[in-house]
Amino acid sequence: MFGLSPKEDKFYLLFAQSTEIISKSLKRLQGIMQQDCVSAEDAAQMNRFEHEADDVTKQILQRLNSTFITPLDREDIYKLAQVLDDIVDYAEGTVERMHLYRTGKPSLGTQELVHLVGLAAEQIQTAFSCLGNIHFQKTKIMAAAEEIYHLESAGDKLYRQEVARLFECEKDPIEIIKWKEILEHIETTLDHCESIADLLKSVVLKYD
Repeated sequence: MFGLSPKEDKFYLLFAQSTEIISKSLKRLQGIMQQDCVSAEDAAQMNRFEHEADDVTKQILQRLNSTFITPLDREDIYKLAQVLDDIVDYAEGTVERMHLYRTGKPSLGTQELVHLVGLAAEQIQTAFSCLGNIHFQKTKIMAAAEEIYHLESAGDKLYRQEVARLFECEKDPIEIIKWKEILEHIETTLDHCESIADLLKSVVLKYD
């Protein structure tokens, strides 16, 4: 009764590809945060992840336009694809800024903020792996969404603390401008994870 047609299955496979790219890009971002500087190759690698994510998003949207019956509401598929893509865009943008601004090694607080984004990405991957069996995996999806909310809340607090520390401890106004923009970019990435949690919960509620 709940078997997937090949067309339905393709959407879930593409979502899996998208969340895998998110996972790869954020793991790389966490590694870069441990370095003393960001190289041109680091920035290029993140740019490749961003292009990979764009390609998968295009495939989802093309399939959406050519498929009459979709496994989820068309609007939900569209929104989920776009917000997943945004996460990789912001991760890539963070590294690009660090490279262009020639920043040094990030503070421990900045590293921890990126770590929270990585944990949120793991929850996203878990939730999306359950979408193909949404009737029986609602609880797991909702639990993942709630954990993302928790991580986003912790990230908001850490972001404010880190910005306050930056103004208190950094004497060079140029460095303050650089790192404040980078921190905002990381925090926005976490906000997009929360947007995905919101969308996931709305999708689950439609199947109650």
